[in-house]
Amino acid sequence: ATPAELATKAGCAVCHQPTAKGLGPSYQEIAKKYKGQAGAPALMAERVRKGSVGIFGKLPMTPTPPARISDADLKLVIDWILKTP
Repeated sequence: ATPAELATKAGCAVCHQPTAKGLGPSYQEIAKKYKGQAGAPALMAERVRKGSVGIFGKLPMTPTPPARISDADLKLVIDWILKTP
């Protein structure tokens, strides 16, 4: 599966879209915020796993457990997001 398909299957697309803001920031906004930051993939993975609030707004992002997306697939999705132009 492609990273986009993995993200959709994991439920990411419920809140996140490639370029348009939805309930959460777009993948493009996420990439812009984290691109070039040392440790960004690990930080993003932690925020996906534990959930977060206040990073992009007041609406909390709920935790995404490994049952919804494996660590390996999550890494693929994060790498894909960070490559978003």
